[in-house]
Order: sequence, then structure tokens, then C-alpha cells
Amino acid sequence: MSERTLGLDLNSDLGEGFGVWQLGDDEALLNVVTSANVACGFHAGDPPTMRRVCGQAAARGVVVGAQVSYRDLAGFGRRFLDVEPAVLADEVLYQLGALDACARATGTRVAYVKPHGALYHAALHHKGHARAVVEGARVFGPLPVLGLPGSALLVAAEAAGLPAVPEAFADRGYRPTGELVPRGHPGALLTDSADVVARALRLAERGEVVAVDGTVLSSPARSLCLHGDTPGAVAHARAVRAALEGAGRPPAPFC
Repeated sequence: MSERTLGLDLNSDLGEGFGVWQLGDDEALLNVVTSANVACGFHAGDPPTMRRVCGQAAARGVVVGAQVSYRDLAGFGRRFLDVEPAVLADEVLYQLGALDACARATGTRVAYVKPHGALYHAALHHKGHARAVVEGARVFGPLPVLGLPGSALLVAAEAAGLPAVPEAFADRGYRPTGELVPRGHPGALLTDSADVVARALRLAERGEVVAVDGTVLSSPARSLCLHGDTPGAVAHARAVRAALEGAGRPPAPFC
């Protein structure tokens, strides 16, 4: 069976609250997605939030992944930090260990790693930081690495012998280069459920995404990200899952 005929994984960034501050509806999204990218405390998340979300994921059979970040709680991990790669690798390892402790306390485990925000985008081209993320994952597990197709991150994962898992985004605009349109720029977000559903179905059925200028991009993505902080996120996610199931392509975890 080819990867294209397998069910597409649905992942979402969860556990991004901190203290009394909450972001998104974790419980509602956990009823939809098949993989949860749980914040590990560096851009968002705290121990009670991490343990709660891991427990909720375990109860629903949702796979737990570590959403690792630069140490940037004030900036929500959306600012590039010029960290030494050796330090960054240790910080990735630290985040993995913290989340895995919470996961194991609830009967599950960390099964993969995905960078967040600025680290995710830096790892498209910054070979040092891409390798640092991979090194943290390798010494921890090793773990599959989730990232954009063609990124330095996935190249580094393959070189290290880790499963490199390409993903696409249901609710983000694409440049014709295959990179995401930066937040705050025109076309960065898809806010209509019909557009989000169309993106998901085209990816699942044809292995394609369409850039903001109409360019059709081939995508080998095995996982589709549904952001939890996008306006209408829960409605989008429910519509995507219903559409995939209606098309005979029920979502399934990639690991």
C-alpha cells in the first residue's frame, strides 16, 4: 500500500496555555486530530497543562508529539534566537524529557518531535539549528521528525537515520517556493472552512497544495496541521475530518 492511500494524519498545536492564560480549545481539537503537538514550556505550556493535555490525548488514543521551541516564552517562540547549536540541541532534549515525563505519567509517551514557530521556519534553511533539533531527538529516542518537505530539518533527520515525516498546513498560505506566507502578510491564513476543506481533500487525494499565486505544488505530506489558534479552528478541524471520512479517507496517525 502506498503512503498516498494511507489515511492522512491530522496534527494540531495544543497545550499552548500558561498559568491562567489559555489559547485554543484543546479538548475539542483532541476529539478531531490524530496527533497532538504539545507545547513543552519554552514558548508556551507549563507542567499542569502538559500533563493535562497528555492525559486527554491518551484517553482518546491521540498520539503525543513534542512541540519544541526556542526559549522564548515572552515572544511565544515566534522570534529567531541565535542560539549555539550545541546549546539548542540540549534545550530540545530538555523539552523532550519534560514532556515525556508528563506523558508517561498519564499512560502514553512522546512519539515524535516538531519545532514550533521561529524554530520551525529557521530549520527550513539554517542547517545548524536543523541539525540541533535532530540531535536532540536522536539522543532522546530516536524520534520521527515532522517538518516541511525539502527543509534542512528533514534532510538532517534522514542523514541521522531518523524518520523524516513531511507535513502540510490546512490553514496557512503557501508561497510558490513551497514555504509558508509569513504571518501578518496578505494570504497568510485561510479563514474559510470551505477553503480549508478543499486544501485537505486535494492533499489527501492528489498530493497537491495550491500557492497564493495559483501555482500547484506537489506535496508528499503524510500529516496535515490544523492550527488551534486560527479563527474558527475547531469548526475547520471538524469539517476537515468529516470531509476526509466522507471521501473514504479517514485520518490515521503517521506513527
